[in-house]
Amino acid sequence: MKRFRFSSLMLVLGLLFIYLPMLILVIYSFNASKLVTVWGGWSIKWYVGLLDNTQLMGSVVRSLEIACYTAVAAVALGTLAAFVLTRITHFKGRTLFGGLVTAPLVMPEVITGLSLLLLFVAMAQMIGWPQERGIVTIWIAHTTFCAAYVAVVVSARLRELDLSIEEAAMDLGARPWKVFFLITIPMIAPSLAAGGMMSFALSLDDLVLASFVSGPGSTTLPMEVFSAVRLGVKPEINAVASLILLAVSLVTFLVWFFSRRAEEARKKAIQQAIEEGAADSWKQPDVRRAPAPEAA
Repeated sequence: MKRFRFSSLMLVLGLLFIYLPMLILVIYSFNASKLVTVWGGWSIKWYVGLLDNTQLMGSVVRSLEIACYTAVAAVALGTLAAFVLTRITHFKGRTLFGGLVTAPLVMPEVITGLSLLLLFVAMAQMIGWPQERGIVTIWIAHTTFCAAYVAVVVSARLRELDLSIEEAAMDLGARPWKVFFLITIPMIAPSLAAGGMMSFALSLDDLVLASFVSGPGSTTLPMEVFSAVRLGVKPEINAVASLILLAVSLVTFLVWFFSRRAEEARKKAIQQAIEEGAADSWKQPDVRRAPAPEAA
């Protein structure tokens, strides 16, 4: 009983440590006072005022746009890299390739951002692209950073898959690309969703890389918040942060809900196929060779 109480206490303290700051942020977003540290009653005027703050709302829309693009590109590239690392086990340079894929995980963001900045400057001088740094350069930088996380998550899932299912499909005549899209992708869909959500959150939260590779007119939300905090936290920041928390929570719930439904449907289909196969085997007649007539 004491062990159970201690574990429950540690769980509650851990959840409070993680989610209590977010709860305080949401509560103070309804603060009527202009001072964020002084409670002045309940009000929604800061949410209404967001509609007039075009600079802040522009950075929010820009960050969400970049995060969506990053999630899609990171999932695509990370899945391909994970497939190569787990399924193609013997090729020259495999160790080097694996190290290059996971290098952004341990590389300081300052070094990555500076390297990408020098790369974009050199490319602009040599081939004339990019002519100016903006949303595209931030998207490339975030994709480079987030694809490594997707590769690690998807690789762990691919190593757990039962290859006999894919082999059975190919034995029945399915082409490799059809097996990949109709069998492998549905089985790793939860990992793809997790990698996409992780990429979305990392891109939305990134400040260092965006500071290096952004240009005029491409200020993201973290950059806007960081510049505003240096002059003092504004109540609008609490309001927009609460809206982002609500949006991320809603998207996370929807991804979990549909992934769970898809997984249950897949298990139900497999169980139904097994039952139908067993029923067909029982219905087949027992054909046996007739005994040879005895010699007179």
